[in-house]
Order: sequence, then C-alpha cells, then structure tokens
Amino acid sequence: MTDAFEYDFEVESKPEEIKPQKPFSFKKELFEWLEILIVAIILLVVLFSFVFKVVTISGRSMQNTLLNGEKIIISDIGYTAKQGDIVVISRNANNITNNSDANTPIIKRVIATEGQVVDIDFQSGSVYVDGVKLEEEYTKTPTNLRGDIEFPVVVNEGCVFVLGDNRNDSTDSRNSSIGVNGMVDTRHILGKALFRIFPFDGFGGLY
Repeated sequence: MTDAFEYDFEVESKPEEIKPQKPFSFKKELFEWLEILIVAIILLVVLFSFVFKVVTISGRSMQNTLLNGEKIIISDIGYTAKQGDIVVISRNANNITNNSDANTPIIKRVIATEGQVVDIDFQSGSVYVDGVKLEEEYTKTPTNLRGDIEFPVVVNEGCVFVLGDNRNDSTDSRNSSIGVNGMVDTRHILGKALFRIFPFDGFGGLY
C-alpha cells in the first residue's frame, strides 16, 4: 500500500517592476491645456457662427418677457415657425417701409401662422385665433393699441402674424410698415429665441 503524502509548494513571486515616474514638465502641461483651450474656442466660434447667435434686446416692445439690454441666444437650424414662439426678424427694404430703424432686427412673438385667422377686440384687449381667445399671461398690457390693419385677417401663405408682449408699446403685425398687410415673411425670421444668458440671474429658457 502506497502512503499518500501532501506537499506544500512555496512559489517565489517576483517583485513588481516599478516604472520610473517621468519628471513633471510644466511646459508640456501648459501646452496640453492650451491645446484643449484652442479646440474649445474653435468649437465655440463654429457653434456661434453657424448654429447659435447672441442677440441683445433693444427697446420695450417685449416687456416684461424680455427687457432692454438683456442677451439671448437664437437659432434657425431646422426651425419652422410655431404659434407662441419668440422670434428675431430682419428688417430691410423688402419687408419694411420708411423707418429710420429699417436695418435693425426686431423681436416679437408669433401669434398665428399661415392660413389662421386673427381677430382683435381692441376694446377688451383680447386676441382671437381661429375664433379662440388666446390666454396670454406673458403680455404686459392688453391689446388696446390699434394700427392701420383691418381685422379679422387671414395669415398669408409663408408668413406669420406677430405681436410684441408689451402690446401698447410695440410696432408689429397691427401695422403695414412691418410687411404686406402686417404679415412677416418667414424667410425674414433670423431665428427662434431659445435662452436668456444675461443677466445671469435670469438665465434660462424662453417661452
């Protein structure tokens, strides 16, 4: 009968090789940070040249939603005008007449789009679209100020009807100076207002 024996084997472990640490190079670290910074700046330039634009509010027509001097971001990428949107509109010889500010863009709210019917009861200050009264918590004042446009009006194809939120201190689609019969061609929309970025305590989305 063969005796059974147990053997304990002790395996020698090789000490881990300690790789020598490379000496800290301030110059290399600085170049790496500069490289990251340059790439970030290039990305920002591309974004704000082709995707987003920063606009400064001038005037009182969008109070109290937007105030004079505030800065917002707009974009027109894939944009289709919708009721309630705040938009920046270009002004030039094609869409405004006899105005000293003819080259200054304006900012308004889209009230109706093509094919919709707009009516305004100037006595009560109420705005109706397709016979439905709009609930407009964003307005500073009721819509009591008349222009030279007769209501009701049907929004032309490829156009929008716009009003300022400060209804009694705004030149908008109640006036023929904005466009033919007060309509704004959507091709003149520079972009939809997305965010307020200044002042910082007011940072956030726009509705």
